[in-house]
Amino acid sequence: MTRPVGHVAGSVSVGAVCVLVASVLWGTTGTAATFAPAVGPLAIGAVAMGLGGLLQALIAAPRIRREAPRLRTQKGVVLLGAIAVGAYPLAFYTSMHLAGVAAGTVVSIGSAPLASALIERVVDGRRLTRRWMTGAALGLSGTVLLCTAEAAGAHSGPGARSAGTTVLGVGLGLVAGFTYALYSWAAHRLISNGVTSGAAMGTVFGLGGLLLLPVLLATGAPLLTSWSNAAVGAYMALVPMFIGYVLFGWGLAYVPASTATTLSLLEPAVAAVLAVLVVGERLPLLGSVGIALVVGCLAVLTMPVRTTTRPGATTTGPNTTVQADAAALVGPGGTP
Repeated sequence: MTRPVGHVAGSVSVGAVCVLVASVLWGTTGTAATFAPAVGPLAIGAVAMGLGGLLQALIAAPRIRREAPRLRTQKGVVLLGAIAVGAYPLAFYTSMHLAGVAAGTVVSIGSAPLASALIERVVDGRRLTRRWMTGAALGLSGTVLLCTAEAAGAHSGPGARSAGTTVLGVGLGLVAGFTYALYSWAAHRLISNGVTSGAAMGTVFGLGGLLLLPVLLATGAPLLTSWSNAAVGAYMALVPMFIGYVLFGWGLAYVPASTATTLSLLEPAVAAVLAVLVVGERLPLLGSVGIALVVGCLAVLTMPVRTTTRPGATTTGPNTTVQADAAALVGPGGTP
């Protein structure tokens, strides 16, 4: 079945929208966690990604069974992605706990595009376009300003954090950013090699969820001590993690991992806005400028690209759709 080039461009746009909606959902996690202060960051991470991942595997079980032979031929990629899924939430939520919601989110998500680009460059030999570099520069500048604004607030007032605690939180945020980039790359690699997004995400996240179960059993008791704690755990697992990552998987079918992680820079901006509107944190002018730069990054990466259609140009399936998108956004030597 052939697909016109115009259909490919539309699919890329749909993929970008899926990633952006997922990022909005993920941006609610830090604020949601504040409604369960008695639950530690390890328990929050384990219940969110662990149960969310197992639910993805359950829903995708028929596809996983059908595509098991193809998944087995790529077991190294699957295992690498699953380990990254298991490590990410533990580093991410501990980073937010130590460095603050906005700073932890900003460092974790803000470092992911660079880590993703490095992985794609080293493993896949992918060269980055000026369009991607411009968007990444805007987004990373915005996240740095957001982080600076949060750090300035963290060292004043009765709840001030020590420098050592903040540094440790930032370090764990970098670990979270790398593992986020790693499992995004693994899922995209599986999808590019012919595995459907449901089977790829269900397998990687299901195995990651299994790795998180011991952590949940060891730390999750506070989740059962009140209805509010249980509600927070259920929300985290079902909405941002299950629904969010289903959307993210759909997006990865049409955009490279480096583009997807850059689009997800919307998450720290959403987290910062919710911290102001819901939690009552104050956002300095520097933080507002940072959010504006993140929005500029998203505009650069999602604006339509004019392409010259050659007569008879077609694509032949999901794999060539991914290749067309890679050429438009981060393809070898391309300058859209």
